[in-house]
Amino acid sequence: MATKHYFSYLQETMASRWNSLALKDLDGENQYTYAELAAAIKRLHITWKELGIKEGDKIALCGRNCANWGLLFLAVESYKAVVVSILPDFTADGIYSLVDHSEAVLLYVGPNVKKKIDPAQMKRLKATIFMDDMTLVASEEKTAKAYANVDKAFAKAYPDGVQLSDIQFPTDNYDDLAIINYTSGSTGNPKGVMLTHLNLSGNVEFASQRIPHKPGDAVLSMLPIAHMFGLMFEFLYQVCDGAQVYFLTQAPTPTVLMKAFAQVKPFMILTVPLVIEKIVKKGVLPKISSPLMKVLWKTPGIKNVIRGKVKEGLHKTFGGQVRFLIIGGAALNGEVEQVLHDIRFEYCVGYGMTECGPLISYEDWWDYAFHSCGKQLPQCHVRIDSEDPTGKDGEIQVKGINIMKGYYKNEEATKAVFTEDGWMRTGDLGVLDKAGNIYIHGRSKNMILGASGQNIYPEELEDKLNSMPCVVESIVVDRDHKLVALIFPDNSSEGKKLLGTKTIMEQMEENRIAVNKTLPQYSQISGFELVAQEFEKTPKRSIKRYLYK
Repeated sequence: MATKHYFSYLQETMASRWNSLALKDLDGENQYTYAELAAAIKRLHITWKELGIKEGDKIALCGRNCANWGLLFLAVESYKAVVVSILPDFTADGIYSLVDHSEAVLLYVGPNVKKKIDPAQMKRLKATIFMDDMTLVASEEKTAKAYANVDKAFAKAYPDGVQLSDIQFPTDNYDDLAIINYTSGSTGNPKGVMLTHLNLSGNVEFASQRIPHKPGDAVLSMLPIAHMFGLMFEFLYQVCDGAQVYFLTQAPTPTVLMKAFAQVKPFMILTVPLVIEKIVKKGVLPKISSPLMKVLWKTPGIKNVIRGKVKEGLHKTFGGQVRFLIIGGAALNGEVEQVLHDIRFEYCVGYGMTECGPLISYEDWWDYAFHSCGKQLPQCHVRIDSEDPTGKDGEIQVKGINIMKGYYKNEEATKAVFTEDGWMRTGDLGVLDKAGNIYIHGRSKNMILGASGQNIYPEELEDKLNSMPCVVESIVVDRDHKLVALIFPDNSSEGKKLLGTKTIMEQMEENRIAVNKTLPQYSQISGFELVAQEFEKTPKRSIKRYLYK
């Protein structure tokens, strides 16, 4: 097979950087050199053998970004088991549901998840294990006894410790299932994207060839590692190709990020638009928005000096070593992109989706076309479903080695997402220019991107709202990166009876609070607006969402 397996990259990196740092919690104790990482992987393999875990079994990971999350991922994949990645922001019921749906036999949880779940609620599991210290909550006595025997079994298998010669990762399992990544979560019909080792390898190979690492390169893992963008490009490609990966183990507030950038000095930053927009709008736009600065910004000669100072300041904000700023997940604000373009910052906007593992298109910043989202990858071909692909919007469709196998236990959704000739529908609308640059002009999907890259599906929230007292129908929209519910209330006599002595505004606020208690933090509804009449519908009675953004 022409594509190089990602474990081949990791094997080579371990051989050349055996005693170099691989993974580290930025503000924690856990860290691993490549040698220590190899030993920890082998220890986990013995652990799972003792517990009776087999190849192909599902092992769920649910916790914030940390070195042990990365260790567990590599260990599961090299054991030929399957990772089930679950966002730690889900409610306890949501986690129980996805563990059951995925048929996971083990669950590793981080400290924040540990506090809210009851392992006894997940009957299918052999055990729940705490990710921070690897302590176990066993469902059966024999499982606890087997876990207690791991130290003895490990010492017997490796009396002289794990050596480089002991490391032989599997590299012939391209078509095997590697990960189930849930793109929607805790309600309705969950969609678990099935990605193979070939899908992962295609993404790692592209990144390693286009952006190879230099000795000492470091990266900050701040996007959710349970999502493919963060998993692939802030961890897997980086560690396989020899970077030092530092995990941000707390919420990425602006203050936390600025401190982390200064500590890590990353050579690359991958982020969603909101982070960059906040930095530029707060730190740059106020300085260049006065009438005088607007003139000087475009005045020959002096503009180069001013723009150079702005660029220098941004570099300092990001730690001073950034060579690549890669933005994905949604469109970048036009004003912000114009500033980055004017100062010739090393940025580009890429395009992808979980179902592609995740990358579809990219272009190096020096060849990046303004307002585009790059060119198709060699591993992932793109076509526009339009009679004029360069001039008239059509659905963007993709095909290639990056494309998922389908949705886990969801044949209906799998069938619907592929065309009869085998191309996958992205649900996004756009065009290709003659140079091959992709321009997205709209999204036929309704997904909203959360501040840290989480996928938010408004229908799930609306379903909950519509079942609350005095609500006829609702739409959840993104207003300045906050979720707002537009609600058409029940003004009938029955609705007024339900209200009793409350005002309609009081009832809707109670509804909002009640619904939020069932939702992850990232999909909380921040406010609501009442509308005077029923939402306008299509002939199929679907709400015309584009009228209410």
